[in-house]
Amino acid sequence: MSYLSHLECGLCGRIYDADQLQSMCPDCSRPLLARYDLETARRELDRDIISTRPDDLWRYQELLPIRDPRYALNLGEGFTPLHHATRLGRELGFPGLYIKDEGNNPTGSFKARGLGVAVSRAYELGATSVSVPSAGNAACAMCAYAALAGLEAHAYMPDDVPPPFIAECRALGATVTLVKGVITDCGKKAVADAGKFNRFDLSTLKEPYRLEGKKTMGYEIAEQMGWTLPDVMIYPTGGGTGLVGMWKAFDELDQLGWIGSKRPRMVTVQSDGCAPVVKAFESGAEFADFWENAATAADGLRVPAAVGDFLILRALRVSNGTAVAVSDKAMIEAANMIGRTQGFFVAPESGATLAAFKLLRESGWIKGSESVVLFSTGNGAKYAHLWYENA
Repeated sequence: MSYLSHLECGLCGRIYDADQLQSMCPDCSRPLLARYDLETARRELDRDIISTRPDDLWRYQELLPIRDPRYALNLGEGFTPLHHATRLGRELGFPGLYIKDEGNNPTGSFKARGLGVAVSRAYELGATSVSVPSAGNAACAMCAYAALAGLEAHAYMPDDVPPPFIAECRALGATVTLVKGVITDCGKKAVADAGKFNRFDLSTLKEPYRLEGKKTMGYEIAEQMGWTLPDVMIYPTGGGTGLVGMWKAFDELDQLGWIGSKRPRMVTVQSDGCAPVVKAFESGAEFADFWENAATAADGLRVPAAVGDFLILRALRVSNGTAVAVSDKAMIEAANMIGRTQGFFVAPESGATLAAFKLLRESGWIKGSESVVLFSTGNGAKYAHLWYENA
C-alpha cells in the first residue's frame, strides 16, 4: 500500500486531492508535490525490511504514489550502482569520489525513474493517452512505459534532436512530433495538443509524479551509503526534477527516522550556453529568467526555463550548495576521463558533473577529506555523434 495522502502546491501551499489526475496548481501555476502520512509510515515501516526487497525502485513502494500494485509498471528501473570511483579518484588525488551510474536504467538514463512512476500513476488514474516534450531521454522513457501499459504515446522533440532518440520512440510505438526550436517550444505544442486531443501531459514538474520516481535516487544513495549521506552531490540540471526530488527524499527519510540531520551540499551544473539557474543563483533571484538562444551539445541541459526553478534554487541555498556552468569542451573531456578510468561511456551531461567537481576542488569549495557523489544521468550511446565529430 502507499502512504500517499494529498498533493500540496510547492509555492502557495494549497492542498489538492491525490486521487485524480492533476497538473499544476490552478491558483499559481506552480508544481504540486506528493505528500505522505509519514507519521504512520514511521511506526509501520522498517528500513531493514526494505533492504531485503528486489533491487529496483519499487522496494520503496509505500513511499511512492501507486495504490494498486497491478499498475506499478516495472522494466527493472532503479537501484543503480553507486561506484566508488577509485581509479578516477587516484588520478585527481581525491579518495572520496563516487559515481551514481544512472545509465543502467531502462532506455539508458535516469528518466526511466520519473517516467516509470508518472506513467504508472497516470495509468492507475485512468489516462489512456500520454504525451511529453523532451530533449530525448524523457521521451524514450515515457514511450517505453506507455508501451508496457498499452497507452497511446506522443513525444515532442526539437527537430535537431539526435536521430537515435527519434528511432527509439518510434520503435516503442509512439508518435513523434518534431518541433522547430528548443524544449520550451515543444512544451507549448505538447500542452496545446493535450488539451485538443484529451491527452495527459507529463511535462517536467507539470504533474506531481515524475518527481516521485526521481526522488528514489536520494533513497538509494542513503541506503547504499549505510543510511548516511555524502558531503556533496553534483547534479546536471535541466528541468531539475532529480535534484528537487532528492532534496524532498532527504526530508522524508529524516521524518521516518531513517537518517540523521546531516544533508549534502547540493550542486547544480549547467552548460555555459544555457545556464538560467546558475545566473539566478549568482544574482540571488528566487526565479530564473528565460535563457535566450540556448545552445549546448548536452541536449538534456538545453532547458532555457524550468518550471521548478524556485524549488531548485531553494534546495541549493538551504543546503549551502552552489551552481556552476561549464563548457561543452570541458564536459566531453571529463566524460572521456570517466571512461578511461572507470570503464563506462557516459553522456555529456554526466561529464558536466566531473567538470564542475574539478572547478570546485580547485577553488577549495570542496575539501580533500569530503565525500562527493557525481550523477551520471545516462550512457553515451545516443550521443556517439559528438565523439565522431570531435575525433
